[in-house]
Amino acid sequence: MELTAPLVLALPKGRILDEVMPLVRAAGIEPEAAFDDPKSRALKFDTNIPGLSIIRVRAFDAATFVAFGAAHLGVVGNDVLREFDYDDLYSPLDLGIGYCRLSVALPNEMAQEIKAAGRTDSDGLSHVRVATKYPNITRQFYAEKGVQAEVVKLNGAMELAPALQLTPRIVDLVSTGGTLKANGLQEVDTLMEITSRLVVNRSAFKIRPKELSYWTDKFRDALASLSSKGA
Repeated sequence: MELTAPLVLALPKGRILDEVMPLVRAAGIEPEAAFDDPKSRALKFDTNIPGLSIIRVRAFDAATFVAFGAAHLGVVGNDVLREFDYDDLYSPLDLGIGYCRLSVALPNEMAQEIKAAGRTDSDGLSHVRVATKYPNITRQFYAEKGVQAEVVKLNGAMELAPALQLTPRIVDLVSTGGTLKANGLQEVDTLMEITSRLVVNRSAFKIRPKELSYWTDKFRDALASLSSKGA
């Protein structure tokens, strides 16, 4: 397919990358060999499609690259979409990968007391102190319950916050719950369920609707194909 200018696909590093690559390849996109070379420090890669390259970035940054037009399409979790709420992101397709949840967690003793009393973490509270890398979602969640959230923003090692008395509770991503258990924490509430989405820059979509619709359809077909094989 002839492209008038290079298109850029932003993919997140880590676990989601492993899950999304079968879809990328099923859509007909094969990155250059360096993409799969663990020794490569490159962040931008050519593909078998003339005029289409891939960038590999942090999950939060994938949304930013697409929202500001540095990339034209990408893969972003709906947690990131909600946290940043970029107007310039259009999300046409839920890829159904990267499932996890965003949850409130407390030390075991506090969590057990709450559960035994049959109440939620926010019952009877007017103020909470919480560590998270999702300050906007967290404040909104507690505000809807009439609770003011004092947020301590951390980008990692969230589970240390209660143990070191930084905050009594955290809001973090949970998949199996193994990390929480290993650090003496339990989930007490869920803010949202999370999957990864295909996102497109709205301005780019207006300027290049045929090309970006083409790739949206290719990912949709790839998702249907892989889903039918797994059924």
